[in-house]
Parts: sequence; structure tokens; C-alpha cells
Amino acid sequence: MYFEYGDTELNYLKKKDKILGAVIDQVGYVYREVDADLFSSVVHHIVGQQISTKAQATIWRRFQDGFEKIDADHILALDAEELQSFGISFRKVEYIRDFAGKVQRGEFNLEQIAHMSDEDAIRALSSLKGIGVWTAEMLLLFCLQRPDVFSFDDLAIQRGLRMTYHHRAITRKLFEKYRRRFSPYCSVASLYLWAVAGGAIPDMRDYAPKKKP
Repeated sequence: MYFEYGDTELNYLKKKDKILGAVIDQVGYVYREVDADLFSSVVHHIVGQQISTKAQATIWRRFQDGFEKIDADHILALDAEELQSFGISFRKVEYIRDFAGKVQRGEFNLEQIAHMSDEDAIRALSSLKGIGVWTAEMLLLFCLQRPDVFSFDDLAIQRGLRMTYHHRAITRKLFEKYRRRFSPYCSVASLYLWAVAGGAIPDMRDYAPKKKP
């Protein structure tokens, strides 16, 4: 399953910003996988913290192979040492078990998150151990498919903005200018800025000042 968007979002962004419009035309349609299961998405994001993408993929495959279903009951059926054997740290085990316990006891209602505003959903998700604001924003985008997510804390988004618009730095004020311009389809703009930051257009470069050796 991929993040869903189409001509409505693309035509709006192209009309609002010709530079981004040119990027959209050059890059083409961006396919980004989503996981509609919020519980497994939270666990997946905790697993992936501070490790490489390759390591995250390896460990996540172990989770998928090791559980009939990644939910609170199956997670809590294993003790801490058994969860660690998948290749995650004790601290991550603590975060995951704490989250699973809250869900199982009804202290954290996953279904309610889908009906909250972006701000309230971010607040609720970031109250969980191991989940910060950036992770909560990524959950909104890549699980709940919210259309207007634009994360200032995402370094690749900042890099994409620098490369696309030739900025040396992205201040909060400048970032908010782009947020207003791209809203209500910031999530789709994010997909293209990530693509730029990842080298989708080879002749684009980062205009950040080079650090002195």
C-alpha cells in the first residue's frame, strides 16, 4: 500500500509554486509505502530509531516472521529477553512493552487517534515512551495518511528545501512560509522534497555552507 494522492494535490502544488511544480514534473509520481496498522507502525518506528535503514529492515523482518500478528497481546506474551533476541536494545524493549501494556489496559486508545486533529494526534502519540514529535508526525503521514504533514525537525525536508530553493539555511520563519504555501497538501510536498534530498534530480545540490575541516 502506498501513500495516496493524485491530480488534485499535484495541480494545486504546481499552481502555488512553479519551482516545486518543475520538480514534480521531473521526478514523476512518488511511491511511498504506508502501514495502515497504527500499533505495528508505532512498534516499527521504535525499532528503527538510531539504526541504519538496512538494520531496521532486517530486525523488522524478524518481528514479522516471529509474530502471527504484531499487536499488544502477542508482544506481551514474550518477556523482555525474548524481545531483545530480535536484535533490539533493552530500552526499546521497555518502550514497546510499555506501549503494548497501555493499549492492552485501554489506557491508550488507538482508534481515537484516527479521529483527532493533527495537533491532538501528535500530542497523544508523543506522550508515549520513545515517541517524539518527529516520529508522531511520520506516523500521521505514513500510517494515517494525513494530507498536511510538514516536519520542521526532519533534516531531509530541510535539505530538500535548500536544494530546491537555493537556501543556505532553513529557519523556522522560512519553513512556515513554505508550510503556508503548500497547505493543505504539505504531505505531498514532503514526498517530493524527500525525493530531491535523496538525489532524485542529479544536478541539484545542497546550498548549506560547507563545514570547515
